[in-house]
Amino acid sequence: MSVLTSLQVGSVLSYVIAILVPALDAVIPVLPSESVIIALGVATAGSADPRIALLIACSALGAFIGDNLSYLIGRRFGPRVERRFFRGEKGARRRAWAERSLERFGMQLIVVCRFFPGGRTAVTLCCGIVGYPRRRFVVATALAGLIWASYSFFIGRLGGKAFEDAPWVGFAVAFGITVVISGLVELIRRIISRRRGAAAAAAHRAEPAADERSSPPVHHISDNSPARPCS
Repeated sequence: MSVLTSLQVGSVLSYVIAILVPALDAVIPVLPSESVIIALGVATAGSADPRIALLIACSALGAFIGDNLSYLIGRRFGPRVERRFFRGEKGARRRAWAERSLERFGMQLIVVCRFFPGGRTAVTLCCGIVGYPRRRFVVATALAGLIWASYSFFIGRLGGKAFEDAPWVGFAVAFGITVVISGLVELIRRIISRRRGAAAAAAHRAEPAADERSSPPVHHISDNSPARPCS
């Protein structure tokens, strides 16, 4: 309760946290950036102070800084980053998914991946490693940060409004909503990915059969067959 009470619009600590935690979360994924922004929304749910917009802007700025920091790390320390973040079979699959999806969707993926569990770090690092165009990356991460900050803050204010007398309950409900939404997004992504994989596998299996049907029959002449006279 004391933590939520201290996160007010007039507190400098709120603005510092709103910038630092989302910024560091890109390279230290264990930091609960989404939980912090939700908590800010819960703590300011009863206020109509216009400085709330500044809190959202600080949260978006922190997310933007973190994404671009992750890009620079991937760009500058590519081999080390691969050994650290993409080691093992699971890491290799995550890297392959990020690179494959980046080639297919580009800026859209950078925006949407923020709502995938673990997707933000994988995609932003991969952008740096493969040398994704910096200008496009900057635009995409600015948009992604603003959408994410507004969404998280709004969910927090919604929970705080519904449970004004019990802010911790409001926080728990708001956090639960984000977990459910993130889970649904990840489930949809996996279903789509599996369907595309199955379709690609089916198409690959069908290719040899199609080649066999289209190839003309080959007549073999044995060594014992009489030679045809030359014209």
